[in-house]
Amino acid sequence: MPEFKYEGKTATGSSVEGTIEAASAEELKQFLRKQRIVVTKVRKKPGAANIVIGSGVKNVEISRFTRQFAVMIEAGLPLVQCLDILATQTPNKIFGKAIGKIRDAVSSGSTLASAMSKHKKIFNDLYVNMIEAGEMGGALETILRRLADYNEQADALRRKVKGALVYPIMVSIVAIGMTWGMLTFIVPVFAGMFEGLGAELPKPTVIVMKISDILKSNIVVTIVSVVLFVVAYNILNKRPQTKYYIDKIKLNSPIFGSLIKKTSVSRFSRTLSTLLQSGVNLIDALNITAKTAGNLVLTKAIRRAMISISEGDTITAPLGETKVFPPMVIQMIGVGEKTGNMDEMLSKIADFYDEEVDAAVTALTSMIEPIVIVVMGAVIGAILIAMYLPMFDIIGQIK
Repeated sequence: MPEFKYEGKTATGSSVEGTIEAASAEELKQFLRKQRIVVTKVRKKPGAANIVIGSGVKNVEISRFTRQFAVMIEAGLPLVQCLDILATQTPNKIFGKAIGKIRDAVSSGSTLASAMSKHKKIFNDLYVNMIEAGEMGGALETILRRLADYNEQADALRRKVKGALVYPIMVSIVAIGMTWGMLTFIVPVFAGMFEGLGAELPKPTVIVMKISDILKSNIVVTIVSVVLFVVAYNILNKRPQTKYYIDKIKLNSPIFGSLIKKTSVSRFSRTLSTLLQSGVNLIDALNITAKTAGNLVLTKAIRRAMISISEGDTITAPLGETKVFPPMVIQMIGVGEKTGNMDEMLSKIADFYDEEVDAAVTALTSMIEPIVIVVMGAVIGAILIAMYLPMFDIIGQIK
């Protein structure tokens, strides 16, 4: 929506001015009249180019906002005043603007959940539904605290997984870059020198030189192929039909599959537990969990669990069919379902699998580091040996 600058006077005669987003100047005037402001001047602000990737708001900023919001509500501050303070003090302009819009909507009579639902890129279904449950149950501060805890734990889990992958990926990129550089720039120098000698070259040297020739003559093709592969992967990963199989391959991958499974179990358990503790009914909680699962294999299983419950069956059978959840987890969920303490049981599962993810990250890092270093050393060493073999032959002949 366009932004409008306005000037006006309050009921006491004081001059005020500011900037507000509105569909039209007339809509802005109507809004200000409700605030008992007599508008004297309105003009539309010129639009500015603003390219934003994703929501433009980091997870840590949402966690901080939620925690601060909970503290203010517990302190007894009015809802609109809390939002006004948070909008003013937030350093992220995109986030501050979104909070400002939520404040304006709430001050106009909208519920907090309804106002937040208009900013789905920032506040997902889980967040909005929990806020709605908090408003309906009169326990908004409790829900905000749970949301802050959930976001902080989920963010910590994401950082752990990313931390486990960053080092091996960076080392692999460096190794590939060094190998490509040697084959493209250094090997051809040796090749020119060997051609001048006219001697018969060893097979390893011939093989390395042929690979070098292929890479050197197809640099553009190689770069274009890599770019096309990345683009194709992103396109396929956005389509539900192909994303399902990509997610299935990730879950069954030999090195990272175990870590991805443990992360998925932890995320599912934590999300569902938080929703159930906040008073959201089981079907709605499963529906929200399915949307935020992050893996289509798990999403389909949760959808089947919803159908199973609606038909009077248990939740455990559809989850067990995915082979993502270990038997222990399935049995614990089954016990929680029978005893009516599923939220507590899921919370215990999430805590346990958070520790499992920690252990898996440590093990994965300690395993991948030496493997990558050994492979990198072996490849570079093989190239160097292949290039020096003819020199050894020449030295032998001279002797």
